[in-house]
Amino acid sequence: MKKKILFDPHPRTGELIFTQKDLKRLHSLFDMVSWEGERMPAEMVDKSLPGVFAVVGQTDLPRERLEKAGNLRAIINVEGNFLHNIDYAYCLSKGIYILNVGIAFSEAVAEMALGFALSLARGISLADRQFRNGKEIFGGASNTDSFLLKGKKVGIIGLGNVGKALLKLLEPFRMQIAVHDPWLPDNYINEMGAEPEPLDVLLKTARIIFVLAGATTENRAMLGKKELGLIGKDSVFILASRASLVDFDALSYYLKKGSFKAALDVFPVEPLQGDNVLREFDNVLLSGHRAGGIPEAYKLIGEMVVDDLELLLKNLSPVRLQRASLETVRMLSSKPVG
Repeated sequence: MKKKILFDPHPRTGELIFTQKDLKRLHSLFDMVSWEGERMPAEMVDKSLPGVFAVVGQTDLPRERLEKAGNLRAIINVEGNFLHNIDYAYCLSKGIYILNVGIAFSEAVAEMALGFALSLARGISLADRQFRNGKEIFGGASNTDSFLLKGKKVGIIGLGNVGKALLKLLEPFRMQIAVHDPWLPDNYINEMGAEPEPLDVLLKTARIIFVLAGATTENRAMLGKKELGLIGKDSVFILASRASLVDFDALSYYLKKGSFKAALDVFPVEPLQGDNVLREFDNVLLSGHRAGGIPEAYKLIGEMVVDDLELLLKNLSPVRLQRASLETVRMLSSKPVG
C-alpha cells in the first residue's frame, strides 16, 4: 500500500513545478491528497494528517496539528522560504524533516545578478533606452563610464546558495572577491576562494557589490544611510535578495545624487508604485522581482521534491533540498509571496 502525501502548494501549482515525468514518478510512489488554486480547507487538512507521510506545501502546522500526524516524516515548503507557520521545535524533536526549495532558484538568481553587473558596467540598459528615445551615442563616446568586470574587486554580502552559485560564474573574470557574512567562519570563506571583510571595508573598496543575504531579524535595514554613503561613485550596487536589507529612502537619496549605479530586483512594496522616484533615474536598472522565477527553476523544484521524497521512502536522508535548523529559522523574517 502506498504512503500518502498532502499536496497543498498554493501559490504554486503542480503544473508549474512538475514535469510530466516527475509527476508520473511522484504518483507511482505515493497516493496524493491534493488541493490547488487556494489554501487547502482546514477540515481537509485535519482529516488527512493522521495518515500522511509528507506535507508538500505551505500548510499551517502548529503543534496541535502535528500531534495528530504520527506518520509524518517531512514537510516541504515549495514557496521558497522557511515561514513562521510551523512548530519547528516540535518537528525537529520528532525527527520530522522541514525542507524548502529555495536552492532551486540559486543559479537563476546568480545568472541574473551577473547580468545586472554586466549591464551596469557596460551601460547596456541605458544605451538601449537612449537609442529608443532617439538619443543614441555611437562608438567610444558612449563608453566613458563603462568598465570591464575582469580583475575588479567584487563584494558579496551573504554567501548563501545564491552567493555560492555566483562565485562559480565569476571565475572566468579573475576577480578579487570579498565576502561579508557573519554566519560563516573566515576559514570557510577562504576555502570558497574569497576573502572575509568587514561590511564597511567591503562597501568602500568593492567596484561591484552584490547584496544576496536572506532576510533575518538581525539584518533589517543593515544598509542604511551611513553604510550606503560609503559606496564609491564609480561602483555598482546590485540587490537581488530581500528588500528589507536596505533602507530604500536612503538608497533613493544616493541614487538621485548619482552617487553610484544600482540594479534592483526587489522592493519594500511590490509592485513598485507608479510614481516612485526610482523610475526616474538613469543610473538605476529596475527589475520586477523576476531574477529567480523562470520555468527551469520551477521545474527543478519538482525534480528535487520527488528525489528527496523517494530517499525518505527508503529511510534515507534527503540530499537535494535545504533543511531547517532551529538556530537559523528563529532569526529568519521571510514573508510568503503571492
